[in-house]
Amino acid sequence: MRSFIAWTICWLVVLVLTGGPLAAADWLSFLGPTANGKSTETGILTDWSDGKLKLLWTLDLDTSYGIGAVDQGRYFQFDRVGDVERLICLDAASGREIWHADQPVAYRDMYGYNNGPRSSPVIAGNRVFTYGVAGRLSCFDKTDGKLLWTHSLNEEFGVIQNFFGVSCCPVIYKDMVIVMVGGSPAADQRLPLGALDRVIGNNSGIVAFRQSDGKLAYQLSDELASYSTPVIAKIDGQDVGLAFMRGGLLAFDPNKGEELWHFPWRSPRLESVNAALPIVRGDQVLISECYDVGSALLKVTPRDYELLWKDPRSRRAQAMRAHWATPIQHGDYLFGCSGRNEPDSDLRCIRWSDGEVMWTKPNRIRTSLLWIDGHFVVLDERGHMELIKDSSDSYQPVTEIDLSEALGDIEAPFLRSPCWAAPVVANGRLYVRGANRVACFQLIPSAAK
Repeated sequence: MRSFIAWTICWLVVLVLTGGPLAAADWLSFLGPTANGKSTETGILTDWSDGKLKLLWTLDLDTSYGIGAVDQGRYFQFDRVGDVERLICLDAASGREIWHADQPVAYRDMYGYNNGPRSSPVIAGNRVFTYGVAGRLSCFDKTDGKLLWTHSLNEEFGVIQNFFGVSCCPVIYKDMVIVMVGGSPAADQRLPLGALDRVIGNNSGIVAFRQSDGKLAYQLSDELASYSTPVIAKIDGQDVGLAFMRGGLLAFDPNKGEELWHFPWRSPRLESVNAALPIVRGDQVLISECYDVGSALLKVTPRDYELLWKDPRSRRAQAMRAHWATPIQHGDYLFGCSGRNEPDSDLRCIRWSDGEVMWTKPNRIRTSLLWIDGHFVVLDERGHMELIKDSSDSYQPVTEIDLSEALGDIEAPFLRSPCWAAPVVANGRLYVRGANRVACFQLIPSAAK
């Protein structure tokens, strides 16, 4: 009996160390299980040349920016088709459609960007949640796509359309689903679209609903919504919600719906955005934007905060200027894309404790990252994807593939720009999207079934 137990323990250890089945994981929400863009899976393919990165399937897309979620062998994608927002459920291994659910949408982007969803679906138990570009929050049955409940939050809370529509992803906490809303009182409804300097809040910056029936659980804050997504972190043994709102970082009690504190942090420009998620490491939180003020690192408690460092006013001297892609903290360092647009965007590594730049890969267009198995998958907005080591010493490329070119029987561009969603990994499969399609690759050969 003892020998059997010892053999079992050894076998489980081997499975973990070799990236076997125990290392596989679903990807239920935006930026993964801990909202930090990191995967626990191992055994990745480190040579993508000559077709070694096997393409499993593709799904043509119409209008959207977000990438999907994966749960129990199913892939869920949120897209716009004509005048409806469509949640589609696919078999994750083959790409075969299982079901889809449509809801009408009326949204037109103020600046000519596409009119589809910006967010990813989120899965909790047997429910799938979506939050559309025009503020429709919906709950579907995961099995068959039946609509369980829905709210048109822009209408219910009087949201004045911001520059690029709703971008927040739903956040699951206990029996609730939490979203940014940022509505305004009736007196503000005559204001023109985008006049956010004249808009005030109506205690709906953060709103929570019961998962089971969609009933309101709480609402708080006069802050307006940003393009970021809240995170829930354990600080001093207490759950704390952290939301990078339009005006700064809001800390709140996710159980009671009470504001804890607020750290102002935004560019003075009217048409600027806060989009990257708060990055949490223990009792420290880093926030970053790309327009003027850059990054700030805080030491936080549930009661207050202490500023540890912040970027100088000169943009050229700033450590990290995150735009829409959330940087990834790994060890004592932060890796990510710094800069607003090409050609001022670059991939870089900075030291967490003081913001010192460790290395820079200059003259790049904007990129998004995924960490897995000692590496980063780096996808630029034109579709070039590379694998680099997670080294703080220097930029160390390992392998690459240009997905803007033809691939297999599919003519160029295989992925059309912009490729703005961070790649996703679930159960050995890598999901990557461009403007025209999402593609599924076999990143971990040992996970193939």
